[in-house]
Amino acid sequence: MTKRTLGGTNRKRKRVSGFRVRMRSNTGRRVIRTRRKRGRARLAA
Repeated sequence: MTKRTLGGTNRKRKRVSGFRVRMRSNTGRRVIRTRRKRGRARLAA
């Protein structure tokens, strides 16, 4: 059986694009702010 084409782990996803990582930087906070403004259910991964 062939492997799935798209892999990746949840740990990596959290480390790269999790909420706490976003809040660390100025641009990350801007991302959260704009997603809040748009009314996103999920702000970060």
